Amino acid sequence: MEQLSGGDMIVRALEDEGVEYIFGYPGGAALHIYDSIFKANSVPHILVRHEQAATHAADGYARATGKPGVVLVTSGPGATNAITGIATAYMDSIPMVVISGQVQSHLIGEDAFQETDMVGISRPIVKHSFMVQRTEDIPSIIKKAFYIATTGRPGPVVVDVPKDLTHPEHKFDYEYPESVSMRSYQPSTKGHSGQVRKAARLLLNAKRPVIYAGGGVIQGEGSELLTQLARKLNYPVTNTLMGLGAYPATDRQFLGMLGMHGFYEANMAMHHSDVILAVGARFDDRVTNTVSKFCPGAKIIHIDVDPASIAKIVPVDVPIVGPVTTVLKDLDAQIDQQQASSERTMPDAEAIADWWSQIDNWRAAHGLWHGRRYGESDFIMPQDAIRALYDATNGNAYVTSDVGQHQMWAAQFYGFDKPRRWINSGGLGTMGFGLPAAMGVQLAFPDEKVACVTGEASFVMCVQELSTCLQYGLPIKIINLNNRYMGMVRQWQEFFYDRRYSHSYMDALPDFVKLAESFGHIGIRVEKSGDVRGALEEAFLRQDRLVLLDFVTDQTENVYPMIAAGKGQHEMHLSPQDRELA
Repeated sequence: MEQLSGGDMIVRALEDEGVEYIFGYPGGAALHIYDSIFKANSVPHILVRHEQAATHAADGYARATGKPGVVLVTSGPGATNAITGIATAYMDSIPMVVISGQVQSHLIGEDAFQETDMVGISRPIVKHSFMVQRTEDIPSIIKKAFYIATTGRPGPVVVDVPKDLTHPEHKFDYEYPESVSMRSYQPSTKGHSGQVRKAARLLLNAKRPVIYAGGGVIQGEGSELLTQLARKLNYPVTNTLMGLGAYPATDRQFLGMLGMHGFYEANMAMHHSDVILAVGARFDDRVTNTVSKFCPGAKIIHIDVDPASIAKIVPVDVPIVGPVTTVLKDLDAQIDQQQASSERTMPDAEAIADWWSQIDNWRAAHGLWHGRRYGESDFIMPQDAIRALYDATNGNAYVTSDVGQHQMWAAQFYGFDKPRRWINSGGLGTMGFGLPAAMGVQLAFPDEKVACVTGEASFVMCVQELSTCLQYGLPIKIINLNNRYMGMVRQWQEFFYDRRYSHSYMDALPDFVKLAESFGHIGIRVEKSGDVRGALEEAFLRQDRLVLLDFVTDQTENVYPMIAAGKGQHEMHLSPQDRELA
């Protein structure tokens, strides 16, 4: 049997696991591992410029591919810099394995140089964590880490490795396990058949149904099955922010995103529905807002792989715990069976037609997809920039975003027809996520178009990664919607703080064109609405270069609709133009 050092074991285990990239940054406690990476030269390592970016890049890679992202950081500040990215992945159930170096075993607890309790610090924001205590356990721990990270409800797993356990002169037998059996961890593999029957019966008897799909549909590879079911029943579908792409955005049955900044027709349909099929969604506060006002007349079917998520926020009539693919297959079969055995036509075609008529009326009154509503001006409207991005990429790009107004406009106006194309921080809302996430996506799909939609405030939080993009030749297109404000903060201050713009104005911004050029990239400043499409077309012609497009947008524009705190889904704050139409 082959004998390897702890550092060599880690690298070999990652190779045996089929890892394509390691995103990381070296430091003292991880140097033995980095030396093993150098000697093995088997798994490519991507050197970021900040550990937070390593986690975001691994996260973006995982969201786009469905494979776990891998991160390697050193102890102390290296480990703590990774915390924000770990929390980002945890909130959105993204599979990730984070290997952190630690001070030598005998120094743990002695406040040694660059010592932090990584296991303790990360405990609330990981699915599981390991502290390696014996070198010979490394292969089995790495195997368990990947198994836990990728099964059930996915999530990040931390493996903390003391430096002395990776010493190159201390070698042990290496054997990577083929499988894992953990008595304490048994993720659900199938939904309860009785509950599935109840769900089918409830769905078929619905008169005002809505299918509400979240990120779990994408993570669980259930998009195709969900689409088939929705089309079979002719039921409307809405997605959460994380679920965009789970159902084709250009399909007639798609109502758009729901929630705080959701589509008018989606929110109204949810509020007036009588049956909701919730699949892989958390009912978080951005969707429910005021729980007591949420879907008052609806029976709720909730499918989720995580039993802790069901009925956590809202009462559920039919809970079903299980993987989305398995449950949707069983539900589809059960629907067929009940339709075949029934003496009457189900669903009620007349009721469903009336329901669609009502939805179409809402859509016609306040839908987002019905032309420019801002009059003619030279101002660049951020919504138009996103629509132009959609046209320039034929709706097929991988789009990452940061957090704020630009994120909402991208979610509203791009129109994702495929899963895993929309890469954003939904649960934690992490500024700085967009660029490093785009790096992970571009590395995974080097021949695909990758666009990072950002704002000037978010962009500067991880701007150093422009250096990483140059080193690895990543031709990302950065769409900077530059309104010289922290846009979403400013919007809230306008609405709820009587226009007291406390520390939301960005009055010391760089010249983004020169900034991009200083890093070796191309920068284009766009100030007039008539130049938007041409600039985007020019950018995407440069297939081999990163291009930063600095769109100088209207400072006063806000995201609509908006549901304020304390309001129900039907109590949306509409744009001035929509209020005139109402």
